[in-house]
Formats: sequence, structure tokens, C-alpha cells
Amino acid sequence: MSTSPKPVKKVPIHLQSAANRVYIKNGEIVNHDKSFKADVYIEDGIIKFVGPPSEITIPGGVRTIDASGLLIIPGGIDPHTHMQLPFGGAVAVDDFYHGTKAAVAGGTTMIIDFVLPNKHESMIEAYDKWRSWADPKVCCDYGLHVGITWWSKSVSEELGILCKELGVNSFKTFMAYKGLYQLNDSDLLDVFERIRQLNGVAMVHAENGDIIAKNTQRLLAEGINGPEGHELSRPEEVEAEAVHRACVLAHQMKTPLFVSGLTSKSSAELVGRARRSGYCVFGETLASSIGRSMSGVAKGERIYYITSPPIRESAETPRQLMKSLAYDDLQLTGSDNCTFNKDQKAKGKGDFTKIPNGVNGVEDRMSLVWEKGVQAGLLDPCRFVAVTSTNAAKIFNIYPQKGRIAVGSDADIVIWNPNATRTISKDTHHQACDFNIFEGMTVHGVCEFVLVRGRICAERGQVRVAEGFGRFIPTPVRPPFVYDIIEGKVQSAVQEDHPEERQNGGGNSVAKKFAELDIQIPIQEPISAMLAGNLAMPAEGSLCSTPSVRGRVDGKHDMQQSSFSISEELDRGGVRACIKVKNPPGGKSSGFW
Repeated sequence: MSTSPKPVKKVPIHLQSAANRVYIKNGEIVNHDKSFKADVYIEDGIIKFVGPPSEITIPGGVRTIDASGLLIIPGGIDPHTHMQLPFGGAVAVDDFYHGTKAAVAGGTTMIIDFVLPNKHESMIEAYDKWRSWADPKVCCDYGLHVGITWWSKSVSEELGILCKELGVNSFKTFMAYKGLYQLNDSDLLDVFERIRQLNGVAMVHAENGDIIAKNTQRLLAEGINGPEGHELSRPEEVEAEAVHRACVLAHQMKTPLFVSGLTSKSSAELVGRARRSGYCVFGETLASSIGRSMSGVAKGERIYYITSPPIRESAETPRQLMKSLAYDDLQLTGSDNCTFNKDQKAKGKGDFTKIPNGVNGVEDRMSLVWEKGVQAGLLDPCRFVAVTSTNAAKIFNIYPQKGRIAVGSDADIVIWNPNATRTISKDTHHQACDFNIFEGMTVHGVCEFVLVRGRICAERGQVRVAEGFGRFIPTPVRPPFVYDIIEGKVQSAVQEDHPEERQNGGGNSVAKKFAELDIQIPIQEPISAMLAGNLAMPAEGSLCSTPSVRGRVDGKHDMQQSSFSISEELDRGGVRACIKVKNPPGGKSSGFW
């Protein structure tokens, strides 16, 4: 971090501020790119020092935390929440106070919520409404995405105001919710083009809304009106088709695309294929989809698990999605936290279309990713940090202010006990809802301390937050992590395959345009084959990659002294593959380019 202040070295006590001092010693820092032993000194909410204790003199009146045997990681960033969202005549019970308190309890120190204007409502007015809800209540920092629920000249103009004046760089479109939020392909192209002009990030909820509407009409006519009708109306291929189409539409407009809330193996693999083919696309999966499946959920309980896209039936889906995070086919985990109590869900009994969509997850996301990823041997701790924090910070252009333990960064820090366990329950969670879809699950990975901008807000299970302490964090346009790809500052595999085109073609040359025709998502198999699992293993090293060593080390936390590996045989369509990944010399995980 070239712009960060230099580490504090032997600073006299009289020069130190008396406010907000915390010293963390004897821990192991884990960032997305490496792990190392160091102490951390915090003052006024900012990390002032990272290094050996011999290089700093600690002033008096400092709270000292001994992190021996523990990990010091960046606070989680949840890029997908819906606090106090009005939906279908109900309002989500986790408001910005209860929702962010639960987030902090679980190790998440920033959320990015969604402003969802009604059709024909001003985006600016909706943004102001969300700010008025959030600012007095948030216990941690937050940002905002804004949904584009209709399209017009005025919406296009308001996008410019949001980007240039109001600190929003990401906008969500919907290919589902026909008649409510859904945009057609023509409008999507116009939206993507406008977002590209503004150097923003396009987001998409990818499900084919026209198919869902047809299926819903048919199912209700056949008398299938219980919660099982929800997933029957939107099977996996309906998500996969929309994911593929969204990638193509965004690529044609040269717009970076964030595919939000993927729940199926085939959709994750399509995002991976697109990335390896040169598309600038990022994929997010959800705590609910990696934490559980619908397999084994009793018929009478299914009404409480309704999400869109749905939590899938197959018990294998959570592990497959976690592998996609390990392969870098997917880059982030969100919660899509949108909680409704049992009586609110019950309003949809007899008509699955009236069940409020949404489940909990903001409190349990970090532990679930650790349990299903690191503890299961699919992720190393660095990759865990990447998919729970750093990648979101980079994509939404708040890195390294957030998502990193480094001098000058905000002191959003979690002291993480990788060996401790806790059992998830509605009786002990901090969320306002009266059930928990992960009820009874025991997970490894527990927050010993959570610091939000240097303030200790959770300490060994005791949560002490201040309503309104959080701040709105603007997300500036043109995130380098995203736009360096589109603008050719990061060399792609596709460009490497056509060096003569790079030499002969200028920025707008015909030669270059023809070369770009080679960039396409290779569909070797039909979607039906994908759903059957007959896909080759994803290749290593994709464009837009956030590579990291994948694997697990038992009983070791010094990544520079360990060798991570996973080895497992996978049978896909009769082809068996064995994967082994080792640390490169020096033991450091590969970083972002």
C-alpha cells in the first residue's frame, strides 16, 4: 500500500492520542495473499502498525489482546443483504440495527445492502429512503447497491447522479420477478451500456422470469400450491440459462458483470467458463446454499426455506459450490439475509407465490464458509479471507480501506479461533427472526473478538454494539480490480493466443474486433448434460482470477511454513481426475494481479 502511512516505530507516549487504542499481540495475520506472524496496533479506528513487537513502543492506557494461537483476519464484508426490506406485503424483521448487530456477532464488519425502488419510483428518492432507515441504526459500516427495476431516460440520468454524487458504483438488474422487477433483454443491453459509460459494476439476479411465470401458472392449475411448487417453477436449468444469457449480454456491451446469489452447480460452472474465456464476470454464492440443501427438510418445514433462486434439493450442491469457490469459478460469498418470521411465511400457505422470499445468514456466513471450506479441506485460510472479505472490497472499490490487515486500513478486525466450535440455534443467535435454517449445526470457526473501526464490539460471545455507530461507505466508480481487465491493463489468456492481433490492431481496429469474436463461452455440452454432472474439471488460471493455494493444514497457521494440498478423485462423465495443489516456493499463496 504505497499511499498508506509508514508503520509507527518507537513513538513517544506524549505524541499518542488517548482515543481508541488497541494492541493485538502474538497472533497470526491472514490476508488474502499471505499469512505471517505480527502484532497490530490500532488508534482512532485505523491500523497504525503491523510488525514485530520490537519495532513499536506501546503507550499507556492501551487495551492489549493476546491472540496467541489465534488468527487475525480482516472483518467480513457481506455484499448481499436486505435489511427491513418490504416484500409482498411484509417487511423483513431484521432491520438495520438487528441485522448489523447479528453481522458483527458473526465476524462481519460491513454489509452492502440493496436499495430496491418500486417500478416508476425515483432511484434517488429510494436511495434517500434507505439512507434514512440505515444511518440511525447501523452498528457497522455499510454501503449500498441500487436496483434498476424499470428503465427510462430519467433512470439513466439518475444513474449518473448516484455514481458521481452519492457513492454508488453497483446496480442490480433482474431477469426474474416478471411484472415487478424483470427487465427484457433490450432494456438489459441499454442498462449495461449505461453502467459501462459510468465505469460502474452491473449486477444481475439471473433466472428466466418468463419460464418461471409459465411454470407457476401451470403448477397452480394442477393444484400444486405448496412450497414445493416454488422450486418446481424455477429448476436449475432456468437459473443456468439466465446466467449464460446475462454473461453474453454484458460481454457485448463490454460491461463488468457480478452474478448475484448463484445456487446451482451448473450456473457456477457457466460463470467459470465465461471467466476462462475472457469475460469480465464475477460470481457470488450464498451462505444458505453452501450451508445446507433441501434434502431431508420435512414437507411442513419447507415454507421457511423459500429463496430465489431456491436452495437446491441435492445434498451434493453445497460441496460443489464450495469447490467452485476453491477453483475461482466463484469469487464471493454473501448471505442474501432477508428474514421473515414464521407467521409472515405462513401467509403463503396454499399459494407458494405469496411466500415472502428470504432466510437468515448474515450472522452465520463466516463460520459456515470456514466449516464447509477450510475445515473440509477445500479452502486455505487465505482463500477464506478472499471469498468472505477481500474480493468484495476489491470489486466494489473499497480496498485496501476494507478487506485487509495493513497500515492505513480501517481497523475492521476479527480475532478468529479456527479450532473452537459453536452450535447454531435460534435460541442464541442475534437475529430478530424466530427460526434459523441452520438450526443444530455445529461449526468450527468462532470469533473471539470483533473490532469495528477499532471499537471492540464482540468479545468471547458478548456483543456490545452501538446503534448508529456505523458509517455509510461510498463505493467509487472504476474499481481497478475490475476495469484493468476491461481496459486491457491486465493481459488475458485470449490476448496471449492472438499476439498478431495485438500487434496489428489498434484500439478500435477491425482486426481487434474480429479477434474479439473468438471470445465466447464454450458450450461443449448441453445444459441437460451439465445438470447430470457430466462436465470436465475447470481449468486452473482463469481471467479475472483471484488464485490462491487451495487446501487445509491441520494444526498449522503459518502459511509460510506449511504445504497445502487437496487430493480427491472426481468422476464426471466417466473421466477421473486427481487434483494436487502445493504452495509455491516460499509458501506464499498467489495474490491478485
